[in-house]
Amino acid sequence: MNAPAPYEPRVPSDSMPPGRAALSVTWAALPFLTLGYATPFTFAAAALWRRSVHLMVSAAAYVGVFALMLYLLPGIGEDDGTERTVGMLLFVLAVVGCGHAFIIRRRVFDPHGLSAVDNEAVVERVKRQRLLRDKARELAAADPGLAKELRIGRPDLPRQYNDGGLVDVNHAPVEALTLLPGITPELARTIERVRAEAGGFMSAEELSAVAGLPPSLTGDVADYAVFIR
Repeated sequence: MNAPAPYEPRVPSDSMPPGRAALSVTWAALPFLTLGYATPFTFAAAALWRRSVHLMVSAAAYVGVFALMLYLLPGIGEDDGTERTVGMLLFVLAVVGCGHAFIIRRRVFDPHGLSAVDNEAVVERVKRQRLLRDKARELAAADPGLAKELRIGRPDLPRQYNDGGLVDVNHAPVEALTLLPGITPELARTIERVRAEAGGFMSAEELSAVAGLPPSLTGDVADYAVFIR
């Protein structure tokens, strides 16, 4: 059974938490929903919140348009020109203001793009991968044959078993060995050559000693290496 395709946001707000995304859309829609009467207050509130020059200038402009509309409103029935002007000002406040708000809502509600960053989820994912590697190593130690059938440590082969990113140093090809932390293609070829001569390795410490790897790599390699005999 194929794994489901990763979720890809359909609209920018999808990358924000649902509550914040809904709030940003509501804020941006207020100018249209209130026929423009809430536009200056919408932008003024955002300007006070974010202390942005762009928002302050925008709020001042919409306040000016709103004040002019209120000034002309009493004479709307006396002059067709006044009526058209008021209608145009309302259009600016409602439609232009709404479009403007939708364009900048990400800058208002997620100015640094941090709302989509879920560090706790990242930590949990890393912990889960670590646990998967530990379980796969235990299985490989208890039943090497089964581990080979499950292709544990073989990212170069198609498989269904999730081993958390292990690489079988005793069987993986050069390309897969380079997935180990700090292992360059040259070091991978060295490992392959020494492996053929020694018949395999038992641990990361033995690998480092026999293949002449830098000692600083031993701990990192041990985190991702498995040695199936």
